[in-house]
Amino acid sequence: MKRHDGRQPEDLRKMEAKVGVIKNADGSAYFKIGNTWAYAAVYGPRNLYPKFLQDPGRGILRCSYNMMPFSGAGDRVRPGQSRRSKEISFVTVKSLLPVLDLEEYPNSVVDVFIELPQTEAGSRCAGICAASMALADAGLVMKDLVSAVSVGLNGDQMLVDLDYAEEAYEDGPVADIPVAMINRTNEITLLQMDGEVSKDMLLKGISMAKDACIKIYEVQKKALKAKYGSE
Repeated sequence: MKRHDGRQPEDLRKMEAKVGVIKNADGSAYFKIGNTWAYAAVYGPRNLYPKFLQDPGRGILRCSYNMMPFSGAGDRVRPGQSRRSKEISFVTVKSLLPVLDLEEYPNSVVDVFIELPQTEAGSRCAGICAASMALADAGLVMKDLVSAVSVGLNGDQMLVDLDYAEEAYEDGPVADIPVAMINRTNEITLLQMDGEVSKDMLLKGISMAKDACIKIYEVQKKALKAKYGSE
């Protein structure tokens, strides 16, 4: 059964990705999926101050997620840090840490700033994709990239990469399930759920998310290869 925009249940929206987009950052990236745009800038590793926050055994990763005031498809976003942006910043750190070897950078901090000038669903996943590419662009020691996508229940269908209209569906149950994963190992680094689904539907959604993340991973790798000229 086709969706309102013509996609099949397993189809992603159109994607674009590019690295090296912010001149003064140590690493940066842009990831667009549908009408959701995410920019990520990495600064560091650099010495962490005040010194009492330093860890002599490893570096620290900090993420800041911010939706611009008129970025959303719904109501205007209030400027500044909200509970939602703090929560997404927190889960972004947790999503990215498994691929980073921060023991290489004791007493240091790596800051990742994620800005979304336009959003239409899937913003935290787009931010994770952009941040992962930006960390690679900054030259940090990484095991792999992290890819992320939301799957969700829309009525009686499990769909990949819901858009705003599908998230706002009112004629049946709706659930949103953001998933992030390391493609080489199939390790899931983020799994959240807003709504209710059966166990079988959840397992189906995770399987669909894994297949979608492979497609996103190829877009991420292509963007990095385009900058660095590797085959």
